[in-house]
Amino acid sequence: MLGQTGEVTDRFVTAVAPTRATDVIRAAREPGGSTRVGPARLIIDLDAIRANTAELCRRAGRAQVMAVVKADGYGHGLVPSARAALAGGATWLGTALLGEALELRRQGVGGRILSWLHTPGEPFADAVRADVDLAAAAPWALDEIAAAAQQAATTARVHLKFDTGLGRNGAYGPGAEQLIRRAAELDSAGILSIVGVMSHFAYADAPGHPTVRAQRETFERYVETCERAGLDVQVRSLANSAATLTDPSCAFDLVRPGLAVYGLSPVPQLGGPQEFGLRPAMTCSADLALVKDIPAGQGLSYGHDYVPAQDTRIGIVPMGYADGVPRGAGNVGPVAVRQRDGDLRRVTVSGRVCMDQVVLDLGAATRAREGDEVVLFGDPATGVPSAQDWAEATNTISYEIITRMSTRLPRVFHGEGDA
Repeated sequence: MLGQTGEVTDRFVTAVAPTRATDVIRAAREPGGSTRVGPARLIIDLDAIRANTAELCRRAGRAQVMAVVKADGYGHGLVPSARAALAGGATWLGTALLGEALELRRQGVGGRILSWLHTPGEPFADAVRADVDLAAAAPWALDEIAAAAQQAATTARVHLKFDTGLGRNGAYGPGAEQLIRRAAELDSAGILSIVGVMSHFAYADAPGHPTVRAQRETFERYVETCERAGLDVQVRSLANSAATLTDPSCAFDLVRPGLAVYGLSPVPQLGGPQEFGLRPAMTCSADLALVKDIPAGQGLSYGHDYVPAQDTRIGIVPMGYADGVPRGAGNVGPVAVRQRDGDLRRVTVSGRVCMDQVVLDLGAATRAREGDEVVLFGDPATGVPSAQDWAEATNTISYEIITRMSTRLPRVFHGEGDA
């Protein structure tokens, strides 16, 4: 139970197994109200994740949907995000690292799970026993998975990953031919079951870019080559969030949205979340630690990069770059201050971002007081800045804004997305 000023009671708080070294709390929240947990926190709307996934399922047509939950569910929490996505209609979950897939199984999460970025010596036998699909981009990976399958006395499910033009992970050129040849041998022997072929776009966020069509055609040729080698390709997977939203021709059998599951637009130049029927699931907020008067000419924060021209009041936000606030947000990071009378006022970070705090010039007429909530980003439909606003202010992408948030911030989950 929280203190008297808190809005979460033990009637609403239940245990959630942590997925990283961070506090996680299950909470209910009144609409428009805040959830007071610690001086700063991330509030995760599981209902939004569920609804976003349902919308992506609708857009995917006949294709199944894999909700990508890598990077701790894009910072939203691996296990709660996975369960909410499954509740929304996803039948697959995707992770980059094998440890993430195994953690999902340890927490009892169902559905098909695919892990695709591996190095030699991974615990492939554990993955095979846990019924985790594995991607292979080179013959060595096939051989290690085959050895693990024999150790586990079962057949491993494998997806072949090809580089169709991204220039990143995936078999390419002669390496692709070697991968297919070795895969056919192990599949014929019954040690591996090659069930899928996958690749990844370089320019899916620019739907008209000529590489999109070129990569799709290269992908189709790889599928045909695999089938001619005797492989039964059941799952063709190419589309990420951007392609899922903008190019139905790339859906094939399975789409792999990541960012869109969490309610952010992968193509902000074409439309924000609302235009695609999505709702941001993460709100980053904190409580003002101090409000005080400052005379004109008194510089703020390290280096005095911000100097108020007139007498003003400043507020101290107990979040800094150790919490994931970009250090480059000095004088540009947008913040909304929710004053006690209910008014929402937009201001900008004043001066340099420190390790544990930032300063806001609230203006001499502010009604803000200690304990008032400040929202760094959340759902723009509620009048607060968005992760995309922060991305544009700091010259990055919204993916980085949400995934960089520190484990020091408790994740507060609300909604029934995982019911």
